[in-house]
Amino acid sequence: MWVVATAGHVDHGKSTLVRSLTGMEPDRWAEERRRGMTIDLGFAWTTLPSGATVAFVDVPGHERFVPNMLAGVGPVPAAILVVAADEGWKPQSAEHLAALDALGVRHALLVVSRADLADPAPARAQALEHLAKTTIGGVESVAVSAVTGAGLDELRAALDRLGSALPTPDLDAPVRLWVDRAFTIRGSGTVVTGTLGAGRLSAESDLELHASSVRVRALQALGSPVSTVDAVARVAVNLRGVERSAVARGDALVTPGRYTFTDLIDVRIHGDPVAGLPSSAVFHIGSAAVAAHVRPLGTDTARLRLARALPLHVGDRALLRDPGLHHVPGGVTVLDVSPPPLRRRGAAAARAVELSTMDGHPSSADELRRRKLVHADDLTRMGVPAPAPGWLLDPAHEESLRARLAAEVGAYAEQHPVDPDPPVDAIRSRLGLPDRALVERLVAAPLTIRDGRISSGSRLPEKLRRALDAVRADLDAHPFAAPEADRLAALGLGPKELGAAAKAGLLLRIADGIVLLPSAPATALERLARLEQPFTLSSARQALGTTRRVAVPLLEFLHRRGATRRLPDGRHMVAAPS
Repeated sequence: MWVVATAGHVDHGKSTLVRSLTGMEPDRWAEERRRGMTIDLGFAWTTLPSGATVAFVDVPGHERFVPNMLAGVGPVPAAILVVAADEGWKPQSAEHLAALDALGVRHALLVVSRADLADPAPARAQALEHLAKTTIGGVESVAVSAVTGAGLDELRAALDRLGSALPTPDLDAPVRLWVDRAFTIRGSGTVVTGTLGAGRLSAESDLELHASSVRVRALQALGSPVSTVDAVARVAVNLRGVERSAVARGDALVTPGRYTFTDLIDVRIHGDPVAGLPSSAVFHIGSAAVAAHVRPLGTDTARLRLARALPLHVGDRALLRDPGLHHVPGGVTVLDVSPPPLRRRGAAAARAVELSTMDGHPSSADELRRRKLVHADDLTRMGVPAPAPGWLLDPAHEESLRARLAAEVGAYAEQHPVDPDPPVDAIRSRLGLPDRALVERLVAAPLTIRDGRISSGSRLPEKLRRALDAVRADLDAHPFAAPEADRLAALGLGPKELGAAAKAGLLLRIADGIVLLPSAPATALERLARLEQPFTLSSARQALGTTRRVAVPLLEFLHRRGATRRLPDGRHMVAAPS
């Protein structure tokens, strides 16, 4: 299946043409049939000579219903522009063509209708001249009469050729189904319809609506139940547990996690100069029409503040329109769906320069260069292919952060000379990084990470080193004569200093205020093993040549390590080697 939208001036026979081709009535409302004028979108389909199916989105031609017309042409890949042979080019012909041009439509067919009432050649020549100046360019044209049937077979063949020339849809692309109808079916619940331009829809799959999860209950394509629908197609989606009031034309069903829901975008305007745009306009994309505040940022770029968030990608084509004028200001290319704030003086001018370098083609390298740091999931939601999972760093910014990290580690060491190795989270906070994994990625030799801290291998301060050398000299002479508190205080060794020495492996802290050499446990076990087993605390104290102040915590230390055992009668013995 493929989908085509009609376009053209009111009363030039668009609906009549669709009716003649399909045998179906595209005007759904009694008011439309009574007045003989299309007011809202109509839908019909037929099988072409090749066996392919073409679905039509029939749009109104009257100037009062341009928003409905834009809702119909916005999501479709091709259009047929209808011009009446007896009237030729008209104002709405021009406005509809301007809309197709603004949306970047490149595939179309010119149909000169009512060929039974006038020579179609002048209208054909006039229309082709206008088409040649747009993105559509040169197109095939067919003259038809819905009354006599002349040219309808040629039109069917031309539609076949148009369909075969369309790009192959990307079935792996994320779904974004713009809703053009929403209604309730008794016993089934809420149903929405739209044109599936890319991707694949399946029953019981999960989608997002207004950034909230919804479940597909069932699908229909061209009135028949299906389990899967591939783009491009007209599709009806029955939503599970969604109230009819929660969804309307202009909403979109999207693949979870694949679109940025945003109400602030930076765009490039094609057509009229940005300076001539009104401050308030209507932003049209897909079937959505959303009020937008326009802030010019350059000769052809602007920032739009939308009245509600829409699921958008970098590179999306849209349209800005002043509803008070019969004129399409121009097409819009979305450049940034997550733009930076403009708070400081000169920020707007700098942003205009940056936007002038952006072309709307998604590029992970460009986004990294601009954003410095971004998560792969955020890039994906922007419509930008992510080169790897997780957090991504611009190479130049990564080197800058690595240099800053080294400087911060040095500054921390100066502020904490006794404990110079900063916690990883402290450096993460100083660098303003969102994840400690980024800090670990930035650490490079001679820096290392150990026990959640970044170690620079810094030597202890000289004053502390001299104090520790004095204590170690005392312990070399008398291994179990742990220095008294006044001796430690005189040397300037408080709890923090002793902790730093223990961390550096220079002393062993067996209890608060009790420090020995790291070799003390092994030396103690050698002496204790020579005693008659089991032994008492008193005999242990004498064998070690120390006091009860040291002997008690030392035996407890050895017991915790499993090197000695405490018997029920209070005596001790050296544990047998395992």
